Amino acid sequence: MAFLPAVETTTTTEPDSAVIWLHGLGADGNDFAPIVPELRLPSGLGVRFIFPHAPSIPVTINGGFVMPAWYDIVEMDIDRKIDLDGLLASAALVRAFVDREQDRGIDTRRIIVAGFSQGGAVAYQVALSYPKPLGGLLAMSTYFATGSTVTPTSCNQDIPVMVHHGSYDSVVPEQLGQQAASSLKSRGYTVHYRTYPMEHGVCPEQIGDISHWLQQLLNN
Repeated sequence: MAFLPAVETTTTTEPDSAVIWLHGLGADGNDFAPIVPELRLPSGLGVRFIFPHAPSIPVTINGGFVMPAWYDIVEMDIDRKIDLDGLLASAALVRAFVDREQDRGIDTRRIIVAGFSQGGAVAYQVALSYPKPLGGLLAMSTYFATGSTVTPTSCNQDIPVMVHHGSYDSVVPEQLGQQAASSLKSRGYTVHYRTYPMEHGVCPEQIGDISHWLQQLLNN
């Protein structure tokens, strides 16, 4: 099948794990690619990082302006009216990257799905519904857009989930991150929640925490 274009980088010549990392609205895969060296992962930890570019579509809240987006944002209260068809279509495109990593010889339990903002909403859908056990889910400054529609798979009931949010986020209010974590906990998931004194973005302390989390999951 045709894959979305993506930025891809590896930490060793023969990676045995993968992180598929989704950007936010209006950005592309280059947005988070520079974070790889900042993670300062051990030299022996072989990870393939994949940063897909979302398709370019008209976005309603931006006057129909065409930009990279995983799905349409219909109104400012982003959690009120969800472009479910668009989100699910993007989830299918991202799921194809997970499938390809298996074809490349990566065990699904060493594949982590991460997403920021709009990309995080897609990451929730991909990871919780995937039919094989995944290695982890990282949701940053985002919300659980498909919380009432996703059909979780039992094989990912024990997936490690890390939720990060900025306490001053004016784009995706922290309340939505808290609601996502609470929703998952009520369904029996183990969720680790961290908040940072920042707006809608990523901060150095957070990058350190992500590095520590990845090493915990993949150093085995």
